[in-house]
Amino acid sequence: MILIGNVDVLPRLFDKVLIPPAVIHELSHPDTPPPVAIWARNLPEWVEVKAPRTVLRLGIDAVELGLAVLMDEHAGRAAAEQRGVLVLGTLAILNIADAKGWLEFEAAIARLRATNFRCSDTVLEKVRAIVRARKQT
Repeated sequence: MILIGNVDVLPRLFDKVLIPPAVIHELSHPDTPPPVAIWARNLPEWVEVKAPRTVLRLGIDAVELGLAVLMDEHAGRAAAEQRGVLVLGTLAILNIADAKGWLEFEAAIARLRATNFRCSDTVLEKVRAIVRARKQT
């Protein structure tokens, strides 16, 4: 969300975003894109670094959002869903933000594909179908 210029949708959707220390540590890795590393060093007020109350072994690419987890990593998503945790990926967040008129889905996808974000064409097409169906109603 940072690399595509749409991190502002997160505080619009969620009052508070809790980021585990392991994620902050990952975001300070030397290979982290500079805009992300800078953001992680200067967290906005709507972000709180907080260790999870329970460790679900979801992987370190998880960002806890109150009762939901923002995560794109497949194994972690499956583990969270098995435990009844609502999992939202980047594409779902972009779909929601598009529905609210905060961004244009295809433009955001074009910016996203120019980053290191990866997803299968099958998954992307499924979400595109959801977006198209929503826009036709």
